[in-house]
Amino acid sequence: MTTLITGVSGHLGSLILEHALTRVPAGELVAATRHPERVGDLGVEVRAGDFAGDLSATFAGVDKLLLVSADGPDERRIAMQRTAVRAAVDAGVRHVLYTSVTDADTSPLSLAAAHRATEEAIRETGVAFTFLRNGMYHENYLNPGPVVTAAGDGRVASASRDDLALAAAVALTGAGYENTVHELTGPRAWSFDELAALRGTTHTRVTGAERVAGLEGFGLPGFVAELLADIEVNIGRGVLAEVRPDLEKLIGRPPTTIEDAVRAL
Repeated sequence: MTTLITGVSGHLGSLILEHALTRVPAGELVAATRHPERVGDLGVEVRAGDFAGDLSATFAGVDKLLLVSADGPDERRIAMQRTAVRAAVDAGVRHVLYTSVTDADTSPLSLAAAHRATEEAIRETGVAFTFLRNGMYHENYLNPGPVVTAAGDGRVASASRDDLALAAAVALTGAGYENTVHELTGPRAWSFDELAALRGTTHTRVTGAERVAGLEGFGLPGFVAELLADIEVNIGRGVLAEVRPDLEKLIGRPPTTIEDAVRAL
């Protein structure tokens, strides 16, 4: 069995690989990245893999693929991920796992559009699938300084990136995860007032438009600023507040709390 993980130069992909190496022999794992020269010795075979390019060599001989979602504007992201899915099927991959987002098939988040399209593309192939629908990362909310959001009183059941990476590694290296969907959240939903109190700072509430302008003022591209503000506005509407049991079931222990994440700083 040859198992390939994409995006291993990124925060999530690198952690998934680390956890996978504790669960299966290194000879069963292959890592893919757009820039192999930048990752050094990972202890496994490393292949070049660009979703915008030819992936036939990247996926050659691979039985199981973990497709870590790419970044970029939706239109480009969807096109690249569909290309990767087609290339995987053409190469004979039998099982595709994909890092998606909470409630990708029904979520009003603008972030969900690319994930929904990719899940649909994977289902349409007929190969076995596993959708790892990650909630928001704790790490998204641990930047220093005052807390400024368009989320109002909304609550978010975020989880640590490392716990989500472990869950992906468990599903990737274990048996019985074919054709399953996992909604992965943290152990409780917290508010930004609570987060600010934990960090000893304040929570300033702004409108969605003000948040977009502020994020663009920090130098973020417009599409990124709009995506982040949209997440916060939807948190204010209760979209990401539901706590699910799936993450704890996969990793075999209670997920890391936001309090623990703040203390770890």
